[in-house]
Amino acid sequence: MSTDKTGGDVFKPRARLMLLLGDELIRDTGIAVFELVKNAYDADASECKVILRNVETESPSAEIIVEDNGSGMSASTVRDVWLQPGTENRKEQRAQGVRTTGFHRLPLGEKGVGRFAVHKLGKKISLTSRAAGQKEVHLEIDWKDFEKAEYLSDVTVDIHERKPEVFTGDKSGTRIEICELRDMPWTRRRARSLFRSVMSVCSPFGGPRNFRASVKIEPESDWLEGLLKPKQVLDEALFKFVGRIQGASLDYSYEFIPRYKLHGVEGREVRKKEKIKWFVEDPDTGKKQLIDVDLDEHAIGPVRLRFYIFDLEPLVLKLASQDPVGLKAYLNSSGGVRVYRDGIRVYDFGEPGNDWLDLGGRRVNIPARRIGNNQIVGEVSLDLNLSTDLVEKTNREGFVESAAYQAFQSAVQFAVKQAEVERNIDKKRIHEIYARTRTKEPVLEDLSQLRAAIEKHGMEKPLMRYVDRIEVQYRDVLDRLLVAAGSGLNLAAVMHEVEKGIGTLYAAISRGDSQERLVELAKRLSDMVDGLNWLTRKSGKSAVSAGTLIRQAIMNSEFRFRGHTIRICNGIDDCQDPDFQVKCSRRLIMAAISNLIDNSIYWLDVKKPQKKLLYLGTTYELNELPAIVVADNGPGFSDPPEYLVQPFISRKPDGMGLGLHIADEIMKTQGGRLLFPERTEITLPKGYDGAIVALEFSGERNG
Repeated sequence: MSTDKTGGDVFKPRARLMLLLGDELIRDTGIAVFELVKNAYDADASECKVILRNVETESPSAEIIVEDNGSGMSASTVRDVWLQPGTENRKEQRAQGVRTTGFHRLPLGEKGVGRFAVHKLGKKISLTSRAAGQKEVHLEIDWKDFEKAEYLSDVTVDIHERKPEVFTGDKSGTRIEICELRDMPWTRRRARSLFRSVMSVCSPFGGPRNFRASVKIEPESDWLEGLLKPKQVLDEALFKFVGRIQGASLDYSYEFIPRYKLHGVEGREVRKKEKIKWFVEDPDTGKKQLIDVDLDEHAIGPVRLRFYIFDLEPLVLKLASQDPVGLKAYLNSSGGVRVYRDGIRVYDFGEPGNDWLDLGGRRVNIPARRIGNNQIVGEVSLDLNLSTDLVEKTNREGFVESAAYQAFQSAVQFAVKQAEVERNIDKKRIHEIYARTRTKEPVLEDLSQLRAAIEKHGMEKPLMRYVDRIEVQYRDVLDRLLVAAGSGLNLAAVMHEVEKGIGTLYAAISRGDSQERLVELAKRLSDMVDGLNWLTRKSGKSAVSAGTLIRQAIMNSEFRFRGHTIRICNGIDDCQDPDFQVKCSRRLIMAAISNLIDNSIYWLDVKKPQKKLLYLGTTYELNELPAIVVADNGPGFSDPPEYLVQPFISRKPDGMGLGLHIADEIMKTQGGRLLFPERTEITLPKGYDGAIVALEFSGERNG
């Protein structure tokens, strides 16, 4: 605080406040560039170019250029608006319905903080702008000045007017050049991620035709090659859902479109209208209750929906897609449901870190019947002028979580549910014709046969209640064992004992043993299954480094590696991978890694490459979160991730199909995730072109 001339105290902001705002408000490079491109749209531009120059090396000439051909700024606009963060210039224009003169747009920005994006990208900025018929305006900002100065008022910015040098003739627009870039050099993955962010500014379903954004790398690079364009992806969707939410109703049309070689099943079309109901948590009790949802209770306006849904089962994908590999890569990085206002995206709905519709969470229990983020490309479209109750967060990460947002979210979740219902009908039809032989699930299949035998011999009354009880108990025990799989329990032995008991009861029924004997056997089996609960126990968490876990895992399997002639690469010791600390159950994480190593050893023996390679290392490349990676040069995976982690599905002739499921369950109990990245998503030493699995932990980088 300081004292003004009237004797009162006033705020005296420190200069570093500008740096703090840039760091806190803008999460990453993608959002930073996204904000600058959105500013170009507000400036009535028809085109915005993003150029990454010399970013592949730590060159002092590296820079990012964002240039548009919009209305530009005069010296007074730069001074009174651009250099005054927090102005309500755009917000007032929108409230008054003032549209741009060229393309009649309502402005998207409202808080005047998007310009902080440049600080996230680099330490120096050069801004050149020209309004129609005026001189060109030029200014330079060195963000290091804000680190040196004590107070914000101590930092001055010189604004120069000059004869046009960039926007010559009758051109207008704004050019921002950012140098002394942060986090150099750039990686291929980072450049591709930025490209996707910029390309997502406009809706792929028909965003504003009078605005186009582009990304270019100089000098020319192959970093952006092989990226499918949205239209190519949409043309390969098997299921299409188009809807409109108005008030308390959803009107929708659904279409199943057999593609390419998927000739064995006919297409299908449906049109329906449904009242919207969804489960909402009671803030007082914490319980979920089914309620009617009516968007007319808020200023949201009509909501238009368009979902393109895909079937990633390998056999179906092969029949229905011209580019299965490219399609999967696109969906893994750009799948999800995004929100658009007037055709321009509201960040960051649909990004990997924002599962706003809980598509991932809803798939945990019944993955085959739920749509995941990597199976859908969706648009939720709003009218900017009518959706005023949906307010964007200052940090550009979705809408403020108000009652209006909760109603909006619930209505869209209801629509996704209707899409799932329709898709599942056709998914079943496809799989009845094309699916592989159904896998047998141990114990439960035997119980099914036992029930049939009981019904055949008319023994339902004395025995069926025991069989039902056995199934409930077995499922409960199995769930507990899988979650605590690292305790060293022999799941195969447990299943063997249960199957043996079922077999004994089945044989007794077939022999015609007395009812008393059958009831005795059924009760004994039920008690045995129930008694298995004591085997599960909790496991405490403690801090441990990734390097320690990796070295321990390698040491534990050292003799096996020698016996199978497998060459081991420790990413931390051999490749300078980053180490990090994680709070977890060391025993459970070691069990998860051991399961992954077991899989690699088996499949390396199956493929028999000239040199068997196994890599255990770390990465932050997937979602900027710490992860332990296990990779090999075996045959890789032939099934999609949602199938890989299901129990009792295995490509091994004698496999139980529990290894990846156990690892997945363990990571959930540790607050993390099991991921299956594509080879292009992660940096690995040369030669590791087989299976890649990542154990991703939550939390901040702590190397």
